Amino acid sequence: MAELLPDPDNPANPANPSTSGPGGARTLFVEGDNLDVLPLLPALIGSPVDVVYIDPPYNTGNDFSYADKMGVGRGRHGAWVAMMRPRLEAARELMAESAAIFVSIDDNEVAHLRLLLDEVFGERNFIAQVVVNLNAKGRQLGPFFATNHEYLLVYARSLSSCGLDATSVHEVSEADFPVLDPDGRRFRHLPLRNTNKKFNPATCRTLAYPLWGDPLTGRVATAAFDGGQEIWPVFGDGAPAVWRWSAPRVEERPDDLVCRTISGRLGERVDIFQRDWLHPGRRKKLRTIWLHDEVGSTDTAVAEVKALVGKVFESPKPTGLLLRILETFPSDAVVLDFFAGSGTTGHATLIANAADGGSRVSVSVNSPEPTRTGSAAQVAGYESVSAITESRLRAAAAAHGEDVAAYRLS
Repeated sequence: MAELLPDPDNPANPANPSTSGPGGARTLFVEGDNLDVLPLLPALIGSPVDVVYIDPPYNTGNDFSYADKMGVGRGRHGAWVAMMRPRLEAARELMAESAAIFVSIDDNEVAHLRLLLDEVFGERNFIAQVVVNLNAKGRQLGPFFATNHEYLLVYARSLSSCGLDATSVHEVSEADFPVLDPDGRRFRHLPLRNTNKKFNPATCRTLAYPLWGDPLTGRVATAAFDGGQEIWPVFGDGAPAVWRWSAPRVEERPDDLVCRTISGRLGERVDIFQRDWLHPGRRKKLRTIWLHDEVGSTDTAVAEVKALVGKVFESPKPTGLLLRILETFPSDAVVLDFFAGSGTTGHATLIANAADGGSRVSVSVNSPEPTRTGSAAQVAGYESVSAITESRLRAAAAAHGEDVAAYRLS
């Protein structure tokens, strides 16, 4: 019967008070075929997984690197899907109801992967298909276009319970809040009316009501006052609209509202705006195109690996990509990567914990697949890809004063 055994040659330090995972470490490395390892992880980590990220081997038209008996006798797309299906199903069983999975993929398999994820997780649990620009110049050697993007498919374990917060503090800019208050705070004006025409007096009757405002003083109230004029929410074309706030909320926060005269399509009119304040910890919704200057590139990823273990991995992912993903979940998340490759996920988790004082636990799984004959990795003394993963994790953990708990499939 298969089991996960701690590596006696590289034990974690259980006396380290800063760590809290199995063996006393928050960075776990497991060597073995992920299909065999995944069912054994609950006993090892003792809690459901909150975030799954994988960068599976891409099917580029040649035999993909992850040899698997389940793909024998099938076409190349069918073989790839057959390899992925049981692994995704096993991962789903490990995930908390609030969890989400992020899968990096390129054009060769994105269509097949999207259908497979629809089957395994349910089409209703699809969240996003993010375009990730990891190559600023584009691949110049291929035919036709210089491809400079990949994809990140995001699915919830259960959309109604999903804890993913698709916002970031790093996307917020002072330039988005151009007005400076006398007390030094910055804000911007947002229309108090709902600008989405799906929300109107027919669909949201309780939000269609008059307010009173004075464009000279800026005062706004729910009842008439001297100098105030009655204002109803309208769209730019004059069609009836609704407010975003209820009347009780207006009464609670009158100082966050201002009455102004504006020029619209139908001429000047008086309208009401919300003062939307910039404050510490303010977050902004993430877009579905992630640029290399935001999350890093393949070049920066190669440099990150080289700085720790040498130039021994061809196409790693940058830690910036994983840091953005980790930012969408709480700082005590359990993070799983069962195609760990160069170890980017575990490395990024260490960086995230150091940055915000978090207690995330990362679990990186990789198989002892032999490195290619004559490759830089083999020349450097790495006999397997998993050896690269473990070496990087140990180097990164040491740089942060942390430990790695290693386990082998037996």
